[in-house]
Amino acid sequence: MQEGRHRTGIQGRRDRDRALLHHPPGAPGYIEPHACLISVAADGKTTIWSSSQGQFMVRAMTSMLTGIPQSDIRAIPAEIGGGFGGKTIVYLEPLATLLAKKSGRPVKMVMTREEVMRATGPTSGSKSTVKIGARKDGTIVAAHGSFYLQAGAFPGSPIRGAVGCSFAPYDIPHVLSEGFDVCSNRSKVAAYRAPGAPIGAYAVECVLDELAEALKMDPLALRLKNAAKEGTKAAHGPVFPRIGYIETLEAAKNHPHYAAPLGKLQGRGVASGFWFNAGGESSAQVNITEDGNVVVTTGHPDIGGSRAGIANICAELLGIDYRRVSVIIGDTQTVGFSNLTGGSRVLFASSMVVTQAADKVITTLRERAAKLWEIDPEAVKWENGAAHPVSPNAGQFEPLTLADLAEKAPSQGGPIGASVQLNTQGAEGGFGTHICDVEVDVDLGIVRVIRYTAVQDVGRAVHPSYVEGQLQGGVAQGIGWALNEEYIYNKDGKVDNPGFLDYRMPVCSDLPMLDCALVEVPNPKHPQGVKGVGEVPLVPVMAAVANAVHNALGKRFYSLPMSPPKVSAALDAPTQQAAE
Repeated sequence: MQEGRHRTGIQGRRDRDRALLHHPPGAPGYIEPHACLISVAADGKTTIWSSSQGQFMVRAMTSMLTGIPQSDIRAIPAEIGGGFGGKTIVYLEPLATLLAKKSGRPVKMVMTREEVMRATGPTSGSKSTVKIGARKDGTIVAAHGSFYLQAGAFPGSPIRGAVGCSFAPYDIPHVLSEGFDVCSNRSKVAAYRAPGAPIGAYAVECVLDELAEALKMDPLALRLKNAAKEGTKAAHGPVFPRIGYIETLEAAKNHPHYAAPLGKLQGRGVASGFWFNAGGESSAQVNITEDGNVVVTTGHPDIGGSRAGIANICAELLGIDYRRVSVIIGDTQTVGFSNLTGGSRVLFASSMVVTQAADKVITTLRERAAKLWEIDPEAVKWENGAAHPVSPNAGQFEPLTLADLAEKAPSQGGPIGASVQLNTQGAEGGFGTHICDVEVDVDLGIVRVIRYTAVQDVGRAVHPSYVEGQLQGGVAQGIGWALNEEYIYNKDGKVDNPGFLDYRMPVCSDLPMLDCALVEVPNPKHPQGVKGVGEVPLVPVMAAVANAVHNALGKRFYSLPMSPPKVSAALDAPTQQAAE
């Protein structure tokens, strides 16, 4: 039986039996602060321009808090300078709305960085205890995890992510995963990229590393032996369909990185992670312009490249060049209700409604061509951006392109377009396996990540460069969380480092090239095989870095971040003492 106590963002006294939660680990770190501009007209009609992860959420919450009917509020989404979950709720919009209503003038409010870090939700601090039992051959027979997550002044920490995702990559016959929502005199926590899941993975994946060491097994071999697969009943309940976790392990094991030699005071760690992914309500419109191009309107702010993915999908469906497709984000009065951007749901959900809308448009285009040719619509096919007879028996006609049919639209039935609203179903979870190399400067206590490879089952990479960007962004955040990022509180319980000068986020010079390996196991429940990719890449990072540090130094860190003072203290401690 292997047991470990792992904590993220816990500071202060600790003994073997009890740990006190002292602070959350830190902020999502979006560069753009919360900001909004509100105008209230004389008739009470309210217009909100704001940076958020969901304009419909802004409308609903502002209505609830101000008493203004939703039908009197128009929320217009601005381009977003980072969110990562922290902009799925409102702070300024209700206040600015009431000020605009009272003053009769437009009101703009922008948070300072200090206000962002003091008043908006960080993610949770935590204490976790994990026990894993295995046979000598590495077969895991039982596991128990207890996850205590700090909620702040009101209940609502992301327990579901920690409890549900922590053991999900593994086929374990007996699992107990339990979570505790701990209230404390701190700011209310908010979502942060795969909320709770990195906390759970940090504990489980570090204990798995200890187990592999005790069994003298390769850490990837241990994971392969116990990997979840199609038919595995996950710890959080469902039975997995076709999933790609084993493929990520095999890709990591066969990657040149895993066999590369290490130097002095260098170490290598691996870890895996899971995130649920989501579907939900989405709306879209596909309209053909008079010159035969396409405008797609969706209801989700783009924070991860979803517009480019939608343009690719729509262009492929219509058989045209992607540069002829424009994708815009509609406001609350121009597109149907759409749930917010979060949960790794947007490309999954929006591409489903766009596909159905494009299919309706293609049906209309076939009907228009059939009318011109005076044949049955079933005798017309849409192929390579044009209408064609399905066979010579249907008639000998020159193809009618999208531009041809758009030009003739006024005399053949009017504008061509379609809209679809859907509560999308069929999202499947995502898995990733990461390899991390570190080098430790023992004189300064500095841990440097010198090589990193993120392997992930991405379903179908609709826009591969954006998918890689998602993986790299998640890894960068996780490295910061592992090595430097933490809220520091003074003796009065106030945040003592509310700015990027003292809150140490990684910058370019702190990171190597973050390599990605995309494994594509398409989601059979989606027309393009899409799975969400945005949150999985943060989940394994802290554990991968911690395991690499242990491999380099032979010392296990049970508290994050592994900052220079902690590393120096661990190097000065007796050999057998675990790092706090």
